[in-house]
Amino acid sequence: MSSQHIMNTYGRLPVTFERGEGCYLFDTTGQAYLDALSGIAVCSLGHAHPAIQQALTEQAGKLVHTSNLYQIPKQNELSDKLCELAGMENVFFSNSGAEANECAIKIARLYGHNNEIKEPVIIVTEGSFHGRTLATLSATGNRKIQAGFEPLVQGFARVPFNDIDAIKNVAKNNKNVVAILIEPIQGEGGVNVPADDYLKQIRQLCDEHNWLMMLDEIQTGMNRTGQWFAHQHNNIKPDVMTLAKALANGVPIGACLANGKAATTLQPGNHGSTFGGNPLACAAALATIAMMQTQEITKKAHSSGEYLINHLRSMLAEVPGIVNIRGKGLMIGIELERDCTELVAKALDKNLLINVTAQNTIRLLPPLIISRAEMDLLSDKLSAIIKEFLAK
Repeated sequence: MSSQHIMNTYGRLPVTFERGEGCYLFDTTGQAYLDALSGIAVCSLGHAHPAIQQALTEQAGKLVHTSNLYQIPKQNELSDKLCELAGMENVFFSNSGAEANECAIKIARLYGHNNEIKEPVIIVTEGSFHGRTLATLSATGNRKIQAGFEPLVQGFARVPFNDIDAIKNVAKNNKNVVAILIEPIQGEGGVNVPADDYLKQIRQLCDEHNWLMMLDEIQTGMNRTGQWFAHQHNNIKPDVMTLAKALANGVPIGACLANGKAATTLQPGNHGSTFGGNPLACAAALATIAMMQTQEITKKAHSSGEYLINHLRSMLAEVPGIVNIRGKGLMIGIELERDCTELVAKALDKNLLINVTAQNTIRLLPPLIISRAEMDLLSDKLSAIIKEFLAK
């Protein structure tokens, strides 16, 4: 059932879900759907997780909001936990990934002005996605979603993803660069995994030129790739890192973590948020982290990702029309030779929830708690759908 009073900003599918349990969503007729998208990498612990429910219920019965004019114990506790996991110094809490990236952009600009750079420039990449506010939209490398919202925010230099030489070229020709903002793995751009040494080389360049290395881990963070944060696969540390999506397993929250010179850039009056870091969202995030640690989700995401990728490669081997199957952990892309957006509806008909991004890449982001049996079911259903589609 739709409403004429909702702005027409989404191309919604013809299904309404009323409850969830683990890796399944149930529609209004009681049909179960295997969720291989988890709310676009949000519900990593699955739906209706009892620990999250308990944390929300308990906190809602005590205090939901006070504003950041006062001390918020849950916010303090969450900041300590995140900084411990990431090895960072401090955190600014927001309500979404776009807001977290806005905070990162403001840190970079203020850092530049503090270093007497009047028109600071941030390097970003083609195919990236950083949000839909005006600044994050401008940073995003997708002309299609920018169209109609000009004039865009200035101060971004765009380079191809996974191209170190392009970044070096900008460094030679633009003395106003203050930072690089990049996703460790591009999600919306098609689950694009860079070369193993790409992030290390960026870290090196940032150190050489006194730039801030800013990582958008909104989709890759919180164990999605088999590490708490994707950059940990490369044994590096950014100056700024943004999180959201899976941080509170569905409760809106964003975080911008900073380290070193970036950690002292923002001062009172430079930035703020009415709802950011409220007790309710922080309680959900703390419960999410606790469950991820208790259930050893890091190991599970790593091993499950290897199993699912290998299983899909085996089932789709020698199928004409498949470019490749790639990913890290449970962030997986199946690229086809042609536009396959229609597969979302075809999968829905088979009670399977998937996503297609960059028009030709099936994106899988299942809950990190997914079982072997559920991965087998996912592989069976999806491979049959793909084979039927490519046989036409």
